[in-house]
Amino acid sequence: MNKKILINENPWQTRVAITRDDELQNIYFWAHSTENLERSFFKGVVTKILPGIQTAFVDIGQERAGFLHISEIDRELAVQRMHDQFEEVEENAPQKTIRREQIDISNIISEGENILVQVNKEPVKEKGAKLTTCFTLPGRFLVLMPNIGRIGISKKIESKEERQRLKELLTENLPQGMGAIIRTPSEKQGAEEILQDLYYLIAAWKTITKKFSEAQPKEKIYEDIDLSLQAVRDHLDHDVEAVISDNSESQSTLYKFVKNIAPEHVHKIQLYQGPPSLFEKYNIENQIEQALQRKVYLKSGGSIIIETTEAMTVVDVNTGRYIGKNNLEETILKTNLEAAEAVVRQLRLRNIGGLIVIDFIDMGSSANKQKLSRFFEKTLKERDKFQSVVLKVSEFGLVQMTRKRSGKTLINQLMHQCNSCNGFGFVKSVSNESYTILRGLKQELASKKVPSFITLSLHPATFNYITSIEYNTILRLEKTYKCKIVFMSKETCAIHDYKIEFN
Repeated sequence: MNKKILINENPWQTRVAITRDDELQNIYFWAHSTENLERSFFKGVVTKILPGIQTAFVDIGQERAGFLHISEIDRELAVQRMHDQFEEVEENAPQKTIRREQIDISNIISEGENILVQVNKEPVKEKGAKLTTCFTLPGRFLVLMPNIGRIGISKKIESKEERQRLKELLTENLPQGMGAIIRTPSEKQGAEEILQDLYYLIAAWKTITKKFSEAQPKEKIYEDIDLSLQAVRDHLDHDVEAVISDNSESQSTLYKFVKNIAPEHVHKIQLYQGPPSLFEKYNIENQIEQALQRKVYLKSGGSIIIETTEAMTVVDVNTGRYIGKNNLEETILKTNLEAAEAVVRQLRLRNIGGLIVIDFIDMGSSANKQKLSRFFEKTLKERDKFQSVVLKVSEFGLVQMTRKRSGKTLINQLMHQCNSCNGFGFVKSVSNESYTILRGLKQELASKKVPSFITLSLHPATFNYITSIEYNTILRLEKTYKCKIVFMSKETCAIHDYKIEFN
């Protein structure tokens, strides 16, 4: 497997592409003029508490207040602050369990209180940032959970002996009350490398807690490393053939960073000097454009169509011109397997999350349905780092799944809603707009004293339609209302607008 990390630096933007066999798998953007909030820590101020929906609004100095739901509040903090609400128990009696539904957010935090929060999700449209007090600090091998005393481990590490070794290593070295998630790159790594990562993250947490006590309200007190360094931290492994930057300063920074965290990979850091540009050389620009299209073509001649709504994302699989060699069932299975692999890539590349329904081509064989289901789940597990839950293929050939994601979708990052259709995907036809204008004109003529001469200004498209297709209609209106109607084409008019002038 030929895997590369490509970093394109410009004064206005940084772009990072992850490729696998020269096929784009992930793309990340960072505009230097915008502030990156995700994973940042703030000294927030609680401005409003809504017990009815168990949510608090927290001012973090941004345009909109962030929102903190009860489910994102550290459980130990909640239990500690709620303890006084419940009846005292005898010293030797078993401690009373406080269930989630018993906890009221207004008894945990109060309005005007300063609170340490981390941004879980960036603001989207009219919504403020989603906040949490279940803090996470990502490293190369671990994700430190400084206030959640549990140890989790990646499902992709399958060896029982290796899982046990890693858990024991962390159990012995984690400070009391802290927990961690063991990431996939930890597999077969030495204790020294993993502990180096752990101590670095613990030091970062101590810095955060110290800054919190010294910071002003609403102040940002910690942010994640630069985008290019994040990509290297999260993706650099033994499968990566090269990390290529087109900027000498960036290449130098990357070299020092990798030398510190993964010296065995430092030889992979390379500088590219075009022409052509780095992204053009590896065909990244074209692949980004293709990822913004609703239709994705498969190598066999089939295709998948991706449609996203407010409620869910729907993927439709089509055979296209592929007809197979032996029989229809073989053709359908091969197309479905190829489509399943393409869907996994597109979910990652487009950063699609939430509820997803995939309409695979219906297959008669139960064995083939199981083969497709196993292949799809295996591909997701191997190539997608985000958690997903997949149901089996239904009798209609549908696969339902949910997928978590981080950050904005590719569409939201690179495109904005169409001003003409407001995101609906369709606009009124020229004939429909023309008939609306004619109805408006007729109503004006019928309701007013009509002079002998009238001017109607309108968009060139409706002008052409009315003056050619509906020419006889104009003559009838002129005869009925005993007036002369002059049409004028104006580029400045919107297609649905018109202006009537009585002369």
